[in-house]
Amino acid sequence: MEKNEVSVKVLLTGATGFVGAAVLRQLIDHPDFGGDDVRVLVRETSDRRNLDGLACEIVMGELCDQSSLKHALQGCQVLFHVAADYRIWVREPEEMINTNVTGTTNIMDAALSANIEKVIYTSSVAALGINADETPADETTPSSLASMIGAYKRSKYLAEQEVRRLINKHALPAIIVNPSAPLGPRDIKPTPTGRLIINAAKGGLPAYVDTGLNFVHVDDVAYGYILAYEKGKIGERYILGGDNLSLKTLLEKVAEIMGKMAPKICIPHKVVLPFAHLAEVWTRLTNGSEPFATVDGVNMSKKKMYFTSAKAERELGYTHRPAENALRDAIKWFGDNGYLD
Repeated sequence: MEKNEVSVKVLLTGATGFVGAAVLRQLIDHPDFGGDDVRVLVRETSDRRNLDGLACEIVMGELCDQSSLKHALQGCQVLFHVAADYRIWVREPEEMINTNVTGTTNIMDAALSANIEKVIYTSSVAALGINADETPADETTPSSLASMIGAYKRSKYLAEQEVRRLINKHALPAIIVNPSAPLGPRDIKPTPTGRLIINAAKGGLPAYVDTGLNFVHVDDVAYGYILAYEKGKIGERYILGGDNLSLKTLLEKVAEIMGKMAPKICIPHKVVLPFAHLAEVWTRLTNGSEPFATVDGVNMSKKKMYFTSAKAERELGYTHRPAENALRDAIKWFGDNGYLD
């Protein structure tokens, strides 16, 4: 793309992560920005592999350090806030609340003080309501804090509510995007969705529960951010999703790609739940990493989390490729980078 004569300085948070790294590539290629105009906020301890070879300005800072946020936003006109703690299980839920809620409040307050002209804020479909009849939910589907299962969903719900308060009370110029479950390259951590694909590709899921999610290619989500920047309306939110798939169908597609047999056994939620309780207790006793099954994960899986991106398609011109394409790209990247060894 030919670069505009009048450049716009942008700050991106979360650039070292999965979605943020995809957004960074879109920003660098955008005519309004470019390597000299894209600044990324990075923690000292962050894994920076997703920044390798990319032309951008790196500034050090933390969402809990307001002075670092003020410094990072100096000279910027646009903020893309993508950074978040995305885990289904956490040993200390307050850590997640601090990053996702307090951290969001801090950077939005800093954006107001810096007179930022436009903010693209990353919420999640996790903050939205879902339909009991399994039809796809949209941006207007009712939700409440009481319906949010687990620390992650509660934190994203509370953070979005805080952004909405700042929009309504202090004229924060924010546009909200709600990505669904992303798949694709550069999931270095990996995310909970990425771990699901890795386990399935390695044949580590002999059975499944009856649930479903909306899966989308991470690069389609990233382009949705650009469309929100270009065409989104202040105060509106837009679901950036893909295909609604049952877990059974997803595992069948992974098995087909890998040339393996798909799991045939569907285990009732009530059977899995006691094992999830035991797994969490064992993890705490042994000071281990995230358990193989979690209570919140099982409870969330009792309802199919299906969504529609019709509003983003209609108002932004958003499109997405088939979920199978995203799966193939994710599996190839995981294979190429040793995650399937």
